[in-house]
Amino acid sequence: MSVLLEARGLRKVFAGGDGTPLEVLRGIDVDVRRGELVAIVGASGAGKSTLLHLLGALDRPTAGDVWLDGSRYADLDAGGLAAVRNRKLGFVFQFHHLLREFSALENVMMPLLIGGRPPRQARTRAEELLAQVGLAGRMSHRPSELSGGEQQRCAVARALVHDPSLVLADEPSGNLDHANSERLHDVFFRLAREFETAVAVATHNRQLAAQADRILWLEDGRLTVVDSVDAIP
Repeated sequence: MSVLLEARGLRKVFAGGDGTPLEVLRGIDVDVRRGELVAIVGASGAGKSTLLHLLGALDRPTAGDVWLDGSRYADLDAGGLAAVRNRKLGFVFQFHHLLREFSALENVMMPLLIGGRPPRQARTRAEELLAQVGLAGRMSHRPSELSGGEQQRCAVARALVHDPSLVLADEPSGNLDHANSERLHDVFFRLAREFETAVAVATHNRQLAAQADRILWLEDGRLTVVDSVDAIP
């Protein structure tokens, strides 16, 4: 599998409450290949979300570089970064962030409509994705009418609607019960296996991590490969 995303020497420093610099990431090197599912694990506060934000061009590193499909983020202006996020990246967060006043179908159509896709095409693509995540019969329902697991699968469909090269997921099953977590994890594995979409997921879920192609442990701002979940501290 060819390398899709490459990060070298990523550092991120924040100002602490007393003004003292707080270094969260200390020279991270990581690659993500096409069709690969990578699990990023670590204690709460270790910097997993910060790392995903840098990999997803949601924030800029203090030092270091990220390349996606050969393009370096540092070479792009705000408009170029927005285009990368809209066309090549999909995001799934612990909280689904669905728009409450719109149906599941409308929520999934939204990124395509914003990107200028004709409404009929956007609707067809959204219907296809919702069916793939098991929501064919729930498309007209608003978020308040969906279960937590259904809302999160709708958010996954929205993340996939523009056929991204890479999906970044931050604790996507953190608020779900065991059954809904398994359904959501199955969606991620199908993405990697059937559609060759790269997936990088930050998670505390050991069952999900155990099935990943690689497990990366984040501690003290540094990333290391671990052989199995049994090796996770």
